[in-house]
Amino acid sequence: MRAIKAKLDTGARSSSLHVEAIEEFERDGVTWVRFALDPSTRSGRLARWFEAPLADRRKVTDSGGTSALRPFIHTRVRVGDDIFPIETNLTNRHGMLFPMLLGRTAMAARIIVDPMRSYVLGDKPRIRKRTQDATA
Repeated sequence: MRAIKAKLDTGARSSSLHVEAIEEFERDGVTWVRFALDPSTRSGRLARWFEAPLADRRKVTDSGGTSALRPFIHTRVRVGDDIFPIETNLTNRHGMLFPMLLGRTAMAARIIVDPMRSYVLGDKPRIRKRTQDATA
């Protein structure tokens, strides 16, 4: 999986990942989600589909005050040389500068944010996202 540009957002409780399309399905009595990342409308590449068990559905309020029920998955994220598990919700962030927000729950006890600095890991984004049982 290629790097995904992410914003470290201490104002957001949960992490969010932009998906262009999402669908739920059952596998062995468990609800899963199938979702598309890297759509051609954002990056010039073809969309890649991934699958993960649905962890939860919760109401999330965005920065504009709008609430919506969103699906959550468990996954791992890589920041620099560190890889750790997080929970993220899947949503359409079309038009946003960052396809992923890493919220304070994911950063707690792992990342110290210096608001005066940007791209401290280099010019190229190095936050990578990987789903459980990801299929390309």
